[in-house]
Amino acid sequence: MIAIQTEDVDIGQLINAAKGRGVGAIVVFDGIVRDDDICEMELEAYEEVALKELEKIAAEAQAAHHLFSVDIVHRIGRLAVGENILVIVVSAGHRKEAYEGSRAIIEAIKAGVPIWKKELTKDGSRWVPGDHAHGNPHGQHS
Repeated sequence: MIAIQTEDVDIGQLINAAKGRGVGAIVVFDGIVRDDDICEMELEAYEEVALKELEKIAAEAQAAHHLFSVDIVHRIGRLAVGENILVIVVSAGHRKEAYEGSRAIIEAIKAGVPIWKKELTKDGSRWVPGDHAHGNPHGQHS
């Protein structure tokens, strides 16, 4: 499953779906809204481009790291502290491939997927500078 959605993610369902013949390792990455003196986080995406990039990242990681399955679910909308933002579930025959594949996926997402985060604090809001070259959704540069 490769998705961008507002709904929460059923991580248990993704893990169960990743189990199969030959699977010896499943690695789960669950990125959550961290309590950095914020009230909420708002996420926006250029969905058409972001989905294509996530699909490309998944396919490249699957081939390069011999992964059996790759699931990437990125949430958008307004999220509270403690909520899931990004879930990555990968399965492989061995732990090394699973860990390396998961790490490659998160680094590629941070570097090239047009998804932006705005932190909402009691005093206002601020866009979080991203690692990717897409700027932020409203043309402001941090």
